Amino acid sequence: MPSIFDYKHFFDDYCKECSLDLHLSFDMPSDYETACGTFDPANKTVFINAEHLNAKPDYEKAFFLFHELRHASQYLCPEHFGSEIHRSLQYVIGYDGTCYKLVNGHYISCKLDGNEDHFTNLYLGQPHEVDANTFAYEQVKQLYGDSKELKALFDFWMPRHPLPAHAYDLIFSQIDKSISCISPLEKTL
Repeated sequence: MPSIFDYKHFFDDYCKECSLDLHLSFDMPSDYETACGTFDPANKTVFINAEHLNAKPDYEKAFFLFHELRHASQYLCPEHFGSEIHRSLQYVIGYDGTCYKLVNGHYISCKLDGNEDHFTNLYLGQPHEVDANTFAYEQVKQLYGDSKELKALFDFWMPRHPLPAHAYDLIFSQIDKSISCISPLEKTL
């Protein structure tokens, strides 16, 4: 293992192991400057905010890299994941109630009512987020061992009040209804 955290080393190993053709960028897209990372399925790019994570310990850098790599697998290899994850990938729930649905390769937005705590919990509990955080935790635990700091990082990114799957069916239906420009056929996806 490299002595200085080497994003590219772990990125390349993961891509090879999972037969993924991805790009790695440290230039965060606009509106994501404060995020630790993101994955853009349109151009198959994992973005890592290395500058933001610079002072963080290696296990934390690895956590966010593996989290975004898991999202890449979720989007590009949906056959390896269950229907709950596949469905939840179509939606983005923002902390402020701004929500998006991916329709024909484009995100359509709407704004739902509720407080930030409610939407933060919804965001953290989305099946694809829980899966990515759990995967990242397990990968980092294998690399660096378990620690109370790693467990605290994992717990921070998990929902405070886990919700049953049918709660997401309801919120996704709410998003669908709030987005008036999609056809009834697309609502069944």
